[in-house]
Amino acid sequence: MEAQYLSKVNHVMTLFLVIGLCTLVAGTKHVSIKNRLGSGKNMSLHCKSGDDDLSEQNIADGKEFGWNFNVNFLRTTLFFCDLAWKKVPQYHIEAYNYARDHVRCDTGCSWLVAAEGIYGLNGQTGLWEFMYNWPN
Repeated sequence: MEAQYLSKVNHVMTLFLVIGLCTLVAGTKHVSIKNRLGSGKNMSLHCKSGDDDLSEQNIADGKEFGWNFNVNFLRTTLFFCDLAWKKVPQYHIEAYNYARDHVRCDTGCSWLVAAEGIYGLNGQTGLWEFMYNWPN
């Protein structure tokens, strides 16, 4: 009876060890969103996930907002943001989606908000890619 109990405890401890190692392998991620609208245009930004609400931010032209997080065990981490500025009253983006970004962003996801749209930095190529168009 005691051997069965110790075996179950050993299995549970092994499971926690595997979960911990998976979290270490995924590592800490960083997302930054840069305001490059130009001409002194500010933008508002409100980002959240299923677990975290980063509250509304007012980002001045030339400044940025960023945060760190760990990818969840199920690899379903998603951070989304609503942003607005004078020309665009509301726009929704996925700032981090594990399915899309775990390779592209590696340890960090950088976004550049410009007058013509939103660019994402591809960590593998080092190139800014046009990702989101403003609505007409």
